[in-house]
Amino acid sequence: MGGQDMQQKNKKEIWMLYTKKADFHGLAARLGVSPVSVRIMRNRGIETEEGMHQYLYGTPEDMYDGRLMRDMEKAAGLLMEKIRSGKRIRIIGDYDIDGVCSTYLLYTGLNRVCREIEKKQRAYSENSIIDYEIPDRIRDGYGINMSIIRQAEKDQIDTIITCDNGIAAASEIAEAKRAKMTVIVTDHHEVPIGASGQVLPMADAIVNPKQEGDAYPFKEICGAVVAYKLLETLYEYAGIPKAEWKELLEFAAIATVGDVMRLQDENRLIVKYGLKQIAATKNLGLRKLIEKNDLDPASLSAYHIGFVIGPCLNAGGRLQTAKLALQLLLADSDEKAEQLAEQLKALNDIRKDMTKAGEEAAIRQVEEKYSSDRVLVVYLPECHESLAGIIAGRVREYFHKPAIVLTDGEQIVKGSGRSIEQYHMFKGLT
Repeated sequence: MGGQDMQQKNKKEIWMLYTKKADFHGLAARLGVSPVSVRIMRNRGIETEEGMHQYLYGTPEDMYDGRLMRDMEKAAGLLMEKIRSGKRIRIIGDYDIDGVCSTYLLYTGLNRVCREIEKKQRAYSENSIIDYEIPDRIRDGYGINMSIIRQAEKDQIDTIITCDNGIAAASEIAEAKRAKMTVIVTDHHEVPIGASGQVLPMADAIVNPKQEGDAYPFKEICGAVVAYKLLETLYEYAGIPKAEWKELLEFAAIATVGDVMRLQDENRLIVKYGLKQIAATKNLGLRKLIEKNDLDPASLSAYHIGFVIGPCLNAGGRLQTAKLALQLLLADSDEKAEQLAEQLKALNDIRKDMTKAGEEAAIRQVEEKYSSDRVLVVYLPECHESLAGIIAGRVREYFHKPAIVLTDGEQIVKGSGRSIEQYHMFKGLT
């Protein structure tokens, strides 16, 4: 046996178990679990007894009050005023699963408020219209843009409300304000930073737990949860029973898993109870999509949302239009729901084949040219630009390095990146 082989044989693996201190036995006795369970929760960052109790025994009633978010009541008040005045309101969503679910929630919820106000107060005219726009991934790119603003002005829209986007759209929102539109931003993304701190758009109300001065206890919620919380306040203002708001929880849960949010704190409760609701969902489109993928609605887990249902809802926005997924969720007949579910499943099957081919090409390129680079930048000119992010994620997992995949867009090269915990890609690129 050679010297190198002997060294390899004599090597010992040393495991270091990192533990945080706490009164494990006392907490275990009070919580009714083993000390090992308490230690695991403590090591996962749950530091208080209250937090551990919520983790173990939390119910939907333990979710936080959406009115803790800055501008939440202002946004709800503006919307109530606009609906009562018969103004035209346009929702601007996004093309991924979070954007689709956010748009569905606001479209469904705002129309429900319209009906309630009409029934109870006879206080708004027939001109009050709620509609939506979702940008095209290839043509428009992410979020609200100038062409959407100009079309809204042409359509005589009074109020724009964004969901899952808008926090970084300062110039676009300034243009909407120039056109004398009311603008409400609901978002969950990081607020852009300027020389003197956060740079907020000049909207009439901004609901985003990540803005400075926001008192919402848990910042890591998705855009659909922000929209869901806005509906909680709106329904209360309109006198709609809270049970109807709770029925929409499943879409906040789907978006939370699909947008890869951490299943901690409030997100854990949203997903836990949202999955239970899906078992008896009244949504025709969701039922058909579950059926087309041969899943049992009573046994759905976060895995099925993340790797089966979610990719189907995302497939429309990747390869055609995200409006297909929204139309599925809004379908009001079995025939329409079945047709759209079949179409989205077929698109997702195509997407999987394209992703596999792109992943293999990217890994081969790294191994041949860039294997020693600390940050991997791969150029796949023929790759569909909507798949760049997925492939970047696969490259990151394969090499455990930050990865950016670039591809030819219609006019310029575009890219998408995925990072590891040790590297802040946004700061690195900035």
